[in-house]
Amino acid sequence: MIPSLVIMFRETLEAALIVGIVLVLLSRTRQTRYNRTVCYAIAAGIAASVVIALIFELLAGGFEGRAEEVFEGTVMLFGAGLLTTVIFWMMKQRNVAADLERKVSLELSETHRLGLFLLIFFSVLREGVESVIFLGAASFTSTDNNLVGAMIGMAAAVGLAYFVFKGSKKVNIRRFFQITSIILILFAAGMVVQSVGEFQEAGVVPAGVEHVWDVNPPVNPDGSYPLLHDKGYVGGMLKSLFGYTGAPSLAQLLSYAAYILIAIALWRYVDRSSRKSAEGPGSDEAASQDGAP
Repeated sequence: MIPSLVIMFRETLEAALIVGIVLVLLSRTRQTRYNRTVCYAIAAGIAASVVIALIFELLAGGFEGRAEEVFEGTVMLFGAGLLTTVIFWMMKQRNVAADLERKVSLELSETHRLGLFLLIFFSVLREGVESVIFLGAASFTSTDNNLVGAMIGMAAAVGLAYFVFKGSKKVNIRRFFQITSIILILFAAGMVVQSVGEFQEAGVVPAGVEHVWDVNPPVNPDGSYPLLHDKGYVGGMLKSLFGYTGAPSLAQLLSYAAYILIAIALWRYVDRSSRKSAEGPGSDEAASQDGAP
């Protein structure tokens, strides 16, 4: 039961945190009418996870080998792109956050609604497919209450995300935008690293140097992984959330560094642009008043 509990907790937590960020964002900007879109996306993601897993199981002999690696790498890379879009959309809105809370709400276009749906859908799809794969593997090694453990792990992850974002409603909305933007950047960077890792295993992307360093603890005598190994319980959770790996390749390091540098550059650009757009009209009005006779 313990392996399936940990698997579902780990695989559910990231999707639950992303959904939580989106729901709090919609609440704080008075866009709760889009909660239904989030619910539809969650349901569609779960359904698609099951269907895709069944298709691969029946037609491709299961999620094994190159097909699994290319599929997971593609989903993670696409998910990172969607997360990045949301991050910088949020940044553009943070300078009007005070006005949003005091008076009017920002209107989301149909394009934003579709993007919102796709973000949640692919977040759930990614974790759902991985859950099916990992639970399927666990079922071969243990038949002891796997379903019960999976349900407990899922409930624990959703509960943790709920309490985290229940408390965040008391946080100043500007600070909320900043904190959640940083969290999402780390999530997206982790997805990029994992995506590169999957493409390496599939032979699509060269590793350059297979292991730039290896700080993974030695495997236990019984063949199990220590907690801090990137395949262990703690290391595996860090890997799932932030792309942590104890033995990164050169390609993974370069992709992580490139994404972070691009994110910082875009952050500064969007921040400057949004500040200018927010301050521009007021500055022009003040200048005209100063020049008036």
